[in-house]
Amino acid sequence: MFISPMLLQEAKDNKAFRSKNYIAELKLDGMRCIVSNMDRLYVYTKQSDLITNKFPELHNCPIPEGTVLDGELVVLDDQGRSDYEAMTARFYARKNKTPVIFYAFDIMRYKGIDVTALPLLKRKELLDQAFVENESYRKVSVHEGNAVDYFEQICREGLEGIVMKSKKDNSRYQTRKRSKQWQKVINWTYADVYISGYRKNEFALLASIDSANGSKIPAGVIEIGVTALHKETLERVKHRLVFKEDQNFAYMEPLLMARIKTRNWTKSGKLRSPVFMEFVV
Repeated sequence: MFISPMLLQEAKDNKAFRSKNYIAELKLDGMRCIVSNMDRLYVYTKQSDLITNKFPELHNCPIPEGTVLDGELVVLDDQGRSDYEAMTARFYARKNKTPVIFYAFDIMRYKGIDVTALPLLKRKELLDQAFVENESYRKVSVHEGNAVDYFEQICREGLEGIVMKSKKDNSRYQTRKRSKQWQKVINWTYADVYISGYRKNEFALLASIDSANGSKIPAGVIEIGVTALHKETLERVKHRLVFKEDQNFAYMEPLLMARIKTRNWTKSGKLRSPVFMEFVV
């Protein structure tokens, strides 16, 4: 049984805040999944793709029948941190057997009953009762203290970020919806990169960075954050910078720079989910 998950909203100015009405959870860096054990075990992506057979270790399931959970599927590194690249490699590489762990943070069905209308803390109680953790199934812990200090700690440890969740009486689980009840605060990495071209269809900027020997090397594609005003700026200068074009791309001398934010850098030195912020003069 698939249930579309509740969605996250970005916190204002990407800042954690103090509130007695909110709890905080570590934002794990993996793949959002729905685990359903109504009549038999099914594991779904958040887009409803069935992926149960990809992860045989999840078949050792401690979740009783009548239960549907929301959570994150992760691979942990040697320091116990969720590793997005390792999770992606496990998902796409058939021969990769790196073990995954499903971390549950919410429950939508319990003993066959729809519990999405219950407040968050009541659902958390039911989640605690629903199963005993094993090597493949765990529960996300709740941070009840100062969320600002907690986020600063997360940043120092180089982790993904936090999710702040309302615990008011009206904090029901809202499928397919994005609301202030669930707010994400991301530990962004900021950098200045060279703009080395752009993609013509489905417009995006090509980014490059300095290599150790001073040459420019590709660093990724910036698809998010470029506004109409930014495109106008590029239009005014591109005729002086473009030196080659093909059907899909225009390539520019890397003289124009931009400030971006990115989830982090991949192990191969590429930007991960970069967001354009502004041109650097």
